[in-house]
Amino acid sequence: MSDATPSSENPGFDDMARDIAEVPAVEVIVTVAVNLMSAAAVKLGLTEEGEQHKDLDEARKLVQALAGLLDASATEISTFHASPLRDGLKSLQLAFREAS
Repeated sequence: MSDATPSSENPGFDDMARDIAEVPAVEVIVTVAVNLMSAAAVKLGLTEEGEQHKDLDEARKLVQALAGLLDASATEISTFHASPLRDGLKSLQLAFREAS
């Protein structure tokens, strides 16, 4: 079941779809990867709030999802985009190991 409203009932949906259609796939992939990295950092307690939001089980899921995304998209994104993402993943994996 989906809570999505058909475009006829939600006029902003068509505008959103047009906006998304103009974004190259590599930008979508990189944006999702950065969001996963940010969420993992929060769950690892690496933000100013630190321990307040720390949840290693959630962090593990996010780090694994990021690793899967980077593996799956390795041939689709350039080294220019992939290198910093891989470096970020390695840093998160190290932080997870240290926190475990």
